[in-house]
Amino acid sequence: MDLVLFGIQGSGKGTQAKRLCAEFGFEQFEAGGELRKIAASGSALGKTVKSFIDVGKLVPFEIIMQVVKEAILARPKTQKILFDGIPRDEEQMRSFDQIMGEVGREFHCIEIKLTEEEGVKRILGRAKVEGRKDDADEAVIRRRMKTFVEKTKTVIERYKAQGKLTEVDGRGSMEEVFELVRKVAIGH
Repeated sequence: MDLVLFGIQGSGKGTQAKRLCAEFGFEQFEAGGELRKIAASGSALGKTVKSFIDVGKLVPFEIIMQVVKEAILARPKTQKILFDGIPRDEEQMRSFDQIMGEVGREFHCIEIKLTEEEGVKRILGRAKVEGRKDDADEAVIRRRMKTFVEKTKTVIERYKAQGKLTEVDGRGSMEEVFELVRKVAIGH
């Protein structure tokens, strides 16, 4: 069964995704990475994606979902996929659910729960330690989080209502959170 990973910025979602892939053999689908990969492929869809990326424009929703479908179909059915960063909003959710149904893939969602304040604290702390300038501006961090809260939270609530989502507490250490995420992955 495939997994969809959700978590506010600072929740450690990226780190946990890498560990899940390493331990359970998931192949990670990270939207930005897949768009860059397909843009470099030279295919017709890749050229379309590249034309948006090259001028710094957001890739339209329909094209992103086409990339999702192609990426899924390019993998053998036996290859488990971990989706990170998609679906981000209700429109993507409807399309994602439709695609997963069409290709006959089951999935379960995990949300690494963390408060906005805790996420900001972690990101600012990480910025100091790693010298990451893009993570040192609290206003920028809060803007990114606002999008998650306004758009993605609705998707999370819908999956939760459908019984397709498990919440894990993201406040612990990296190891503690991984143990919680790992238990969900084993159970599905």
